[in-house]
Amino acid sequence: MTKVVKTESEWRTQLDPEQYRILREKGTEAAFSGEYDHVFEPGTYQCAGCGAELFSSDAKYDSGCGWPAFSEPAAAEALEEETDTSYGMVRTEVMCASCGGHLGHVFPDGPRPTGLRYCINSAALKLEES
Repeated sequence: MTKVVKTESEWRTQLDPEQYRILREKGTEAAFSGEYDHVFEPGTYQCAGCGAELFSSDAKYDSGCGWPAFSEPAAAEALEEETDTSYGMVRTEVMCASCGGHLGHVFPDGPRPTGLRYCINSAALKLEES
């Protein structure tokens, strides 16, 4: 996978303030506020930072968590994970493997067959409808 490398100035120019806060500063949008929380149109969810394909609408489901939830990525190599110990919790952070942008977190309480819930910020995504 080709890595996207930009300066922070370039990211600030390309992204709107909310996208920058989430993707580059590891922010989180308020629950139930994101554009894609209750959108279930067919298509592909891409990284809002670099356009890399991250999730398919086929893997999206309503988890009730307040953020778009997916049971699996479009491809295993699309995401990178690392341990996040912020706010006194231990969670698994999910990032775009192409540009390193913060997407959200993955939890082991999703539906079968994966058992995973990728809880992703809407501002980190762009839906390419099919």
